[in-house]
Amino acid sequence: MSEILYEVDSGVAVITLNAPERRNAFTAPMVRELLDACAAADADASVGAVVVCGKGESFCSGAHRATLADAGRDPAEPERYRALGLTYSAFVRVGDLQAPTIAAVRGHAVGAGVNLMLATDLRIVAETARVMTGFLRIGIHPGGGHFSLLGRVAGREAAAGMSLFGEEVDGRRAAELGLAWQALPEAAVEPRALELARRVASDPELARAAARSMRLELGPPAVPWPAALELEKAVQMWSLRRKS
Repeated sequence: MSEILYEVDSGVAVITLNAPERRNAFTAPMVRELLDACAAADADASVGAVVVCGKGESFCSGAHRATLADAGRDPAEPERYRALGLTYSAFVRVGDLQAPTIAAVRGHAVGAGVNLMLATDLRIVAETARVMTGFLRIGIHPGGGHFSLLGRVAGREAAAGMSLFGEEVDGRRAAELGLAWQALPEAAVEPRALELARRVASDPELARAAARSMRLELGPPAVPWPAALELEKAVQMWSLRRKS
């Protein structure tokens, strides 16, 4: 069974993480399927918006623990280094999608799952969603440009509270902090995300042009995301090796 579901309706592509038994944690095969889905969305000129969501009770619980444990044995070994980079590519590729993107977040968003939701242009979250960076809690340094992603959306204070000091926030607090556009009852999350997506997707060409302009004009944070990816990678590899 595919671990990424992809469907298009009325100009909206819906990408669903479909591994509920492990709370939609990223594995290499799942990421490769996600990359294929993103490529399909970009190649389809009728797609004017993309909604990213998770099957089951969680949005995404980050990188699968087995993947992190394997990387920790020798993070600089070429194959393990590439595997860790593949996890990064999951949310980086979503951030590069041509059409406007919305994350529909229910349940847990942890670690790389937080990066995934922050890579989208807009987020609709469940009031009961649990958003936690989780990196320091398990003894590793954040990766994937995490501080950059979090800081550009919610500012330095939120980045410090959540990433350095390990504060967990629910959906209501996430919306207050600017991590989400709206916090709603869980059953309303996907319908609201689809409503917004259909609105902009009615003119796919304009939607893609406007998304490109918005991202260019608002720009990256003080340290561009690609630089943050490289800045954090070496320290995260050290922390993985240290944990192992």
